[in-house]
Amino acid sequence: MINGIWLMYLVGAGIRLWLMNTPWAECIAKRVELSTPLNSWKRVEEGVFLHSQDIAVYSGGVFHETPFCLLFGGFLIRSWQNYLHLIFVGCDLLTAALLASVASSYSRQLLLQQKNAVSQFASDSSHLLLTSSALGTGVVYVAAAYLFCPYTIASCVAQTTSVFANLVIAAAFASMVKGYPVIFGTLVALVAYQSFYPICLMVPGILFFMQNDSHNLKAALLKPLLSFLVSLGLLMVISAEIAGGWEFLEATYGFILAAPDLTPNIGLFWYFFTEMFEHFRLFFLATFQINAFVYVLPLAIRLRKDPVLLATALLAFTAVFRSYPALGDVGIYLSLLPMWKHLYPFMRQTFIVGCMFVATSVLGPIMYNLWIFSGSANANFYFAVTLAFNTAQIFLVTDLLFAHVKREYHLIHGSKMEVDEVPARLILQ
Repeated sequence: MINGIWLMYLVGAGIRLWLMNTPWAECIAKRVELSTPLNSWKRVEEGVFLHSQDIAVYSGGVFHETPFCLLFGGFLIRSWQNYLHLIFVGCDLLTAALLASVASSYSRQLLLQQKNAVSQFASDSSHLLLTSSALGTGVVYVAAAYLFCPYTIASCVAQTTSVFANLVIAAAFASMVKGYPVIFGTLVALVAYQSFYPICLMVPGILFFMQNDSHNLKAALLKPLLSFLVSLGLLMVISAEIAGGWEFLEATYGFILAAPDLTPNIGLFWYFFTEMFEHFRLFFLATFQINAFVYVLPLAIRLRKDPVLLATALLAFTAVFRSYPALGDVGIYLSLLPMWKHLYPFMRQTFIVGCMFVATSVLGPIMYNLWIFSGSANANFYFAVTLAFNTAQIFLVTDLLFAHVKREYHLIHGSKMEVDEVPARLILQ
């Protein structure tokens, strides 16, 4: 078993290194589905060059990464330029290992919760109970899903900064499930500093720590919250020192909020705001940005007993509704789904969603080339594919959440459902 796991990591690393040394690597790095103005390594290199020439990095429209990314990118380019591909691959392998650690800890917690609540379960729900062997295979599947997911492989080969963001997110998940609130708050501050959307992960983290430290709720609340605020404040102050002022705020977070660059990507912003009349732009910008956070409260109320599932669902929604999404953002939450393979029997849209993912992943590059290079299509073709891709993500997450609700119902009330002594079934409206 252990030899098989090591082989899995070696094969995952080998695939990435092989692709990085093929002519396809440059083509992959230019794909708009993978590289955006916020995660392109080419833009980091341009920013580092401008900074080395004492040119104001944030005065133009090229560099939109944070000052820490500028500092870190400059260090890598100056000292490790010849080993960059190994660094990206190493970060991906470490991310997979952290996600596997998350799955392992989460599986033990699920078994413990089941043991404590088994007296409340219906007599005919024994076939729904979790087993350590079944959950153990899920740990391996999580690592395999990240290592062999085409989206994470392509993101690593393209050398996008999403690789580093995914590493920090995985570390934040690991610190949450292992019960380190201060480290969790610091890591969420770091990833939210890069792109403020992951700030929503603070909600499931605080819920998790409060549930696992019910005797000291005040400390469970304050430790992650204060560490988050202090870390974020320090990052901002240090960033101002690096950038020589606060103009980086408009070039980074202002850029994310206003979405002025309408280069096509897998998101929903670019097409809509290309067609939008300018005097309606501010209203719809606010509407679109709020959409990334509006689900936090209702989901937190419904999934308060399962913060890890809540965090994964929030990751998925922010991957759909952020202004400049990339496939690397999609790959990390897809890799976590094997943790809930016990919910798969209750899911009803897996075949449709799977077909949509495959079809859109294949048709996206085709439609883009027909539009941009061949001139035999237009923006509607490519946007239709991206719209279907995002719809598939929504279907996937809602199907998973509804499967969670159905399983909970069957555990408590049994497999036989009746309303007024008439057989009934749960239907997602």
